Amino acid sequence: MVEPAAEALLRRMFDAAVAAAMPERAVPAHLPQPARGRTVVIGAGKASAAMAAAVEANMPGDLEGLVITRYAHAVPCQRIEIVEAAHPVPDRAGERAAGRILAMVQALGTDDLVLALISGGGSSLLALPAPGLSLDDEQAVNKALLRSGASIDEMNCVRKHLSAIKGGRLAAAAHPARLVALLISDVPGDDPAVIASGPTVGDPTTRHDALGIIAKYGIELAPHVRAHLESDASESVKPDDPRLAAVENILIATPQASLEAAAAVAREVGITPVILGDSLEGEARDVGKVMAGIAKQVVRHGQPVPRPCVLLSGGETTVTVKGDGTGGRNVEFLLALAVALGDEPGVSALAADTDGVDGAAEVAGAWMTDQTLATAAAMGIDAKASLAANDGHGFFAALGHQLITGPTLTNVNDFRAVLIR
Repeated sequence: MVEPAAEALLRRMFDAAVAAAMPERAVPAHLPQPARGRTVVIGAGKASAAMAAAVEANMPGDLEGLVITRYAHAVPCQRIEIVEAAHPVPDRAGERAAGRILAMVQALGTDDLVLALISGGGSSLLALPAPGLSLDDEQAVNKALLRSGASIDEMNCVRKHLSAIKGGRLAAAAHPARLVALLISDVPGDDPAVIASGPTVGDPTTRHDALGIIAKYGIELAPHVRAHLESDASESVKPDDPRLAAVENILIATPQASLEAAAAVAREVGITPVILGDSLEGEARDVGKVMAGIAKQVVRHGQPVPRPCVLLSGGETTVTVKGDGTGGRNVEFLLALAVALGDEPGVSALAADTDGVDGAAEVAGAWMTDQTLATAAAMGIDAKASLAANDGHGFFAALGHQLITGPTLTNVNDFRAVLIR
């Protein structure tokens, strides 16, 4: 069992990272001036309902609108309607609500303001297929992408070219109204065109890029879906489109800011923080191996920083699913880290998704110590076999090392902390 101070410190750093991205903290300073006409608030994402509540609490004047959030992520609002829908695979509730949002913004004029609240998860929640496609088509492609090991950038590129609302189409539909989008980033590099598949941002990718991604991962498409991607009708709205001239996209919370908040917690107790990056990508188990190598270097040689220290990182890894376990990318990273560390002494770690949901499980992530493998072995659990089965959640649940937060109502992607005493 990890000493309480280490486990408590790891959890304090995670909590600080989440707090730095909470909508009630991030939204108020970025609200636009009231419009002369109507103000319509729309949005989608795991944080969108909490963002809407922050708008209602801090923005004067009349408000109306609709935002879509994940099931169990709703926050009571008085003037802005909240609809819950499915994530990561879209459902009918998301499709209906996305259609209503698109209709709301199409009837506005130059004196009106559209305030868009966009956060991670919005791509699945804004489930409005392009004409000629169905929700079943989107669901099938989404499931295949999630299992393929494709990066979030690649998944969103394909989604944009199958959608009637992503890839700048929402902003184009709102023209000539002024549109201000407040964005909570959950993507490596904080590119607004990638967050929630960029409904308010011109898209530099093309349908040819989408087809290349489909080919790269060997994803089977129904003939009519492939025909759509091969046609000009699938092309997204480009950055130089004149309908986007009155659009402003503002990043209000980012993974880097959350990592810096965690680093401040470490400094308070005399531990040196090292932020290795806010946008690490790749297979989760490969990132775990690399992080183990860095930790061993610190333990054995005091480089690149002497102990005690904590290695902090964010971003979004991927998992190519081959087993039948219940593991998300954070627990897969953590299990791979533990296996690669072996019996290396003095190393504890926590890995979790800042939205409180790692993969399809309602679990944020987990933590480990230098005794994790020995404890598992004493219980008859083979860590390497669990990793091969993509069963990180099952492994850490058996040890009682899961981190369960419930919905945090924000999302700045993954948080990883490797504490070296």
